Amino acid sequence: MAAISIRIDDATKKQFDTFCDSVGLTVSAAFNIFAKTVVREQRIPFEITTEIPNATTIAAIQEGDKIANDSSFKGYKNLNKMWADLEK
Repeated sequence: MAAISIRIDDATKKQFDTFCDSVGLTVSAAFNIFAKTVVREQRIPFEITTEIPNATTIAAIQEGDKIANDSSFKGYKNLNKMWADLEK
């Protein structure tokens, strides 16, 4: 095994540590995955992401929460009644 030393700013390192932890990797494992993928595919970049909702999804979740907690919106416990109202 060979060792590699890299320099990275503190804020990026903390964010990278947090990301690696969230996907179950050590920093060393993440860099090994990166290096092996670059060598195998002869290209940069490759992508590993966490499931962070985008702005549209966040807005939809917030709208759903608002509707769920607003008594002025009609709710249904019977699917047939809901479809009957939708067909009106």
